[in-house]
Amino acid sequence: MDPKNFMTEAVRLATESVMNGWGGPFGTVIVKDGDIIARGQNRVLLTGDPTAHGEVEAIRKAIQILNPWAPSISEEYQNESTLTLVPRPEGSPDPLPRRAGMLLGCSLYTSGAPCPMCMSAIYWSRIDSVYFGSDLEATRKIGFDDAFQYEDFQKPLDQRKIRIEQIYPELGAQAYAAWTDRPNHHPY
Repeated sequence: MDPKNFMTEAVRLATESVMNGWGGPFGTVIVKDGDIIARGQNRVLLTGDPTAHGEVEAIRKAIQILNPWAPSISEEYQNESTLTLVPRPEGSPDPLPRRAGMLLGCSLYTSGAPCPMCMSAIYWSRIDSVYFGSDLEATRKIGFDDAFQYEDFQKPLDQRKIRIEQIYPELGAQAYAAWTDRPNHHPY
């Protein structure tokens, strides 16, 4: 298949979501080695889950497809899954020499430019490339405006729209110590 076919499928999924009343016009496919391995579509209205965006749904499905042991990967299978440790890419600011590969080698095609939540999921999943049909301005025109989120993230914590503050850092440090002290923690 070629990129136009992948985008056509993403748009088909988006349109299906709208026609069925499941959610907004957002559909996604994830491609590995020239094949679609996962599909996702916006299902916010179907589920009431504000995180049920097409990109997140597709990422979750891709992980399930690539991990035959999901949803419970034991330590013995971590290195035979998307959790396999791979070297840090050249020029990466990552302080660790290796991390889980996740969805390295995959591309994502989506009907509209990803929102901040979806972009974060894309970064965390280490997808190589993202291709979108409609840009942020077109998305804003149909009532999905994420610009305020991008702007809010740049403000100091005490100036953000949602109250966000650090409390009881000594308690948070206990969980961090548990991770740091675990001899076989698996960086992802």
